[in-house]
Amino acid sequence: MPRKVKPEPKRAYDASRRRLQAAQSRRSMLAAGRRLFLEHGYANTTIPMVAAETDVSVQTVYKAFENKPGLLKAIVDVAIVGDDEPVPLMEREFVQRNMAEPDPRVKLLDYGAHLAEIASRVQPILLVVRDAGAVDAGAAEVWERLQAERLTGMTYFARHLQAERHLRRGVTAVEARDVLWTYNSVEVWDLLVRQRGWSTTRYGRWVGNQLVAALL
Repeated sequence: MPRKVKPEPKRAYDASRRRLQAAQSRRSMLAAGRRLFLEHGYANTTIPMVAAETDVSVQTVYKAFENKPGLLKAIVDVAIVGDDEPVPLMEREFVQRNMAEPDPRVKLLDYGAHLAEIASRVQPILLVVRDAGAVDAGAAEVWERLQAERLTGMTYFARHLQAERHLRRGVTAVEARDVLWTYNSVEVWDLLVRQRGWSTTRYGRWVGNQLVAALL
């Protein structure tokens, strides 16, 4: 009687290549969306245009970002942190390093320098969101979410300064939050860099010095 041969166990499906391809495709769509939004504006950029730029189907773009406002929000998020990795902002290297800095003056000057460092990739796309939000409900919702997230971040920063007893006497955490909120706004960058022709280095240095003067 022939011996029964045990079937080989099914090899576990390796999805690493597919995940890599999906991540590469997502990065391509984000890059194409950013380029099109900056070149044509929000209203004149369509999901089919993004799909054509990246050689994917329209359904693929919708699956990745749900809709055009979702794509816009993802583009801004990547611009702020510099990549599409699922790492919370508060766990990012700059935030952790800045919070660990014991000298409050260095802390605020470094923060200004950081704003200058990321300005070229963040501020132009923020202007697209702000301007589109004046006429488009989806873009307006993205703008409101970004403002709420920024206010939350500045609240944490101000409370950190207060907890470390860095704030000048009489300056509350609420006032510090509002000062931080004002100086890191796209409107300040727009006035000084885009309209008045300041270099980003000068802008960042000025922001840091103003924060030192206002808060410490």
